[in-house]
Amino acid sequence: MPTASSKRLVAVALLFGAAGCSSGDPGTAYPVQTAVSAMSQAAKASDLPQRPADLSVAGLDPCDLLSQIQLDELKITGAPRKAADQQDGPTCVFDVGQAPPFSAYHLRVVGADVQEWLTGARRKNSMTTAPATVGGYPAITNYRAAGTPSDCETLVGVAKGQTVAAQAFAITAGAYNQQQLCDMSTHAAGLALQNLKSRS
Repeated sequence: MPTASSKRLVAVALLFGAAGCSSGDPGTAYPVQTAVSAMSQAAKASDLPQRPADLSVAGLDPCDLLSQIQLDELKITGAPRKAADQQDGPTCVFDVGQAPPFSAYHLRVVGADVQEWLTGARRKNSMTTAPATVGGYPAITNYRAAGTPSDCETLVGVAKGQTVAAQAFAITAGAYNQQQLCDMSTHAAGLALQNLKSRS
């Protein structure tokens, strides 16, 4: 029969187990966001600049976010195409594939404020986020720090409740480090923003 001390040990173990991890995906445990990390995320959100003007992307096809000159600058090969997964908003795929290393860009329009990735419902403890500025607009970079770098996403808050996301993917595994992928996504986001500004 369990003793009082063994019951206390089990209770303490359960308490630490419950406080230490939460299940982000089935079979994958991530640390629960602590008060300190929540404060850190709030500090990052406060570092974001004010949006100089609203650039509405409501109803915009992300395949139209880049001009032909910009596609050439990014070395895009082939015609932009709609992504199979459109659940997070309209998404377009741009392939870079004339010669290795191969990569791709995804541009999407999301109906959410950019701060959501720092302090809101879109915040994931498994992702590394950092505040940024793209063309004077509030932005963040977002990527998974663990494992071989495979992608980086730059999200730009172009209007209230509207974000443009540019994601760079390494198709050739191991060809890019994390900084290169984030530089690529930020560059693509900047080009998309230039195009939006020219339309307004």
